[in-house]
Amino acid sequence: MKLIKEFALGSTKNGKITVGAIEEPYGVGSNSVASIAISLNAKSTEPDWKVHIPKENIDEVIAALKSAKEVL
Repeated sequence: MKLIKEFALGSTKNGKITVGAIEEPYGVGSNSVASIAISLNAKSTEPDWKVHIPKENIDEVIAALKSAKEVL
């Protein structure tokens, strides 16, 4: 995974959010994805949650997150 950015997870003592790019995540020839991982403990070796977003969906996800932010 190519690390893009890592930052503190709000409302936690030591959680983190990691954003990266993964080439061929599902094997040779599979399309690259953006990866968002959330760890409740920054020292954990595996995230508690993660999502892979295809490049074609990134703009839609950003728009949906902006809408969610307005509702919160």
